[in-house]
Amino acid sequence: MKQVNLLIADDHAVVRSGLRQFLASTEDLKVAAEAATGEEVLALVRQGVCDVVLLDISLPDLDGLEVLKRVKREWPDLPVLIFSMYSEDEFAVPALNAGASGYLNKDSPPGQILTAIRAVATGARYVSPALAEKLLAGTVSRGKRLPHEALSAREMEVLLLLSKGIPLTKIGETLHVSVKTVSTYRSRVLEKLAMQSNAEVTRYVMEHKLG
Repeated sequence: MKQVNLLIADDHAVVRSGLRQFLASTEDLKVAAEAATGEEVLALVRQGVCDVVLLDISLPDLDGLEVLKRVKREWPDLPVLIFSMYSEDEFAVPALNAGASGYLNKDSPPGQILTAIRAVATGARYVSPALAEKLLAGTVSRGKRLPHEALSAREMEVLLLLSKGIPLTKIGETLHVSVKTVSTYRSRVLEKLAMQSNAEVTRYVMEHKLG
């Protein structure tokens, strides 16, 4: 039996400890690493310590869905199972659309948690029976799209650089494009986010923990 190495990402030590103790009773699942922040998740994933990431949506530095997107951008084949106290109805679809292999509520029965982890470890997708029913019936929320989700990858890059107060000329050098091109991207970003200034961009990035 191949052992599955897990990375548990949750900012509550008691949750991480509880999961570690719970999974210690299994032969095939092992907690290989723990993370309390989004940046820690990305650093540990880069080290190749895990086969599956168990990821909370609520992290202190980066939004969990943003962490998920960054992980899937660099490691598209690494299964990420969202493990959250937030309602499945509200967050499951955006998480699955962003590349999550499954969505699990923290209130789930122990057997369901094991089933979900083992499913995503084999490359399958997992949603709870209750959520699967709602998805089939079309009664689950498609999730609220945030304004920045409409940005292209390059527009997102410009957004993050603008939020750090970097001048357009410097952004152009960083992205290897002309200042005129950067200015065009900036205009598009402001238009899509319905904003007037770089200060608003900075505030938005901070509020949504994108930087």
